[in-house]
Amino acid sequence: MRALQQTSLDGPPDLRLVTDVPVPVPGRGEVLIRVAAAGINFVDISRSYGTFLGGPQPPYLAGFEAAGEIVAVGKDVTGLELGSRVIGVGEGAFAEYMVLPAAAAMPLPGGWTEQQALGLVLSWPTALAAVKLLGGVVAGQTVLIHAAAGGTGQAAVRIAKHYGATVIATASAGKHETVLALGADHVLDSHRSDLAAEVLRLTGGVDVVLESAGGATFEASLAVAKRVTGRVIVYGLAGGEASITNWDLVYKHQLHLIGLNLGALIQAQLFGELMTELFALIAAGVLPPGRPTAYDLADGPKVLAELEARATIGKLALLP
Repeated sequence: MRALQQTSLDGPPDLRLVTDVPVPVPGRGEVLIRVAAAGINFVDISRSYGTFLGGPQPPYLAGFEAAGEIVAVGKDVTGLELGSRVIGVGEGAFAEYMVLPAAAAMPLPGGWTEQQALGLVLSWPTALAAVKLLGGVVAGQTVLIHAAAGGTGQAAVRIAKHYGATVIATASAGKHETVLALGADHVLDSHRSDLAAEVLRLTGGVDVVLESAGGATFEASLAVAKRVTGRVIVYGLAGGEASITNWDLVYKHQLHLIGLNLGALIQAQLFGELMTELFALIAAGVLPPGRPTAYDLADGPKVLAELEARATIGKLALLP
């Protein structure tokens, strides 16, 4: 089968198209899917540099999220049948076939295509957890959402507006119209040097910050959160690592700093509750079927490089 193989820890440029990879065989408690669409996520970039905790070592088949049709079922699998269309996360999504743990294979919403469902198990749960489960957003509060034009950011804007928040979003200049169309109240240039000052001018301080940028943006996030009650939800570090000390928390940034990782929510048995609320939002039309920009599998290295350079908008997909 065709697949994309990461050959080093030097990033997306060392992602190679290979054509002679054996089709995997599902083991106990697993299913094999014929991949119709694979989702691209920033975690794929982190893994390619070896900065994702516990990530695979090269050479490995890249990709983490895929949707497709079940074509083989391993032992002790119940409730999933051949021909069922599912989405899930596992190893080697950037390929024509992929093995998924049966427990992680989620049926597609009725009437949705595989491409439309991308984001259902990664981007959208992350956005909902940041806004509601950990952020605790309620009507009348103000939310700052960084990287608002990305897959997770777009979902977060829709969800925050649904719950009655005022949304301040950041994105590069060419993406502002996209974010405004989602319902954001204000969109600021993510590269402006006075970002914190402008957010404070607009809001006087925000209740919740969705922080996925890291680097210099992290300091701006801390600066604009309301003292004592403000929450900064950290779920990414696309712009590099940032640090904060106990001295900072006592004397400079008196706020709630909360880390978000979907794996931890699964271990804490909170993921099912999260997905129940997510499907309620889908049923209510808050989160419509996705519209990813799709590319051929062979274009994967180029597309991941563009994502790393912040040159993309919305969800991205690879078609094997």
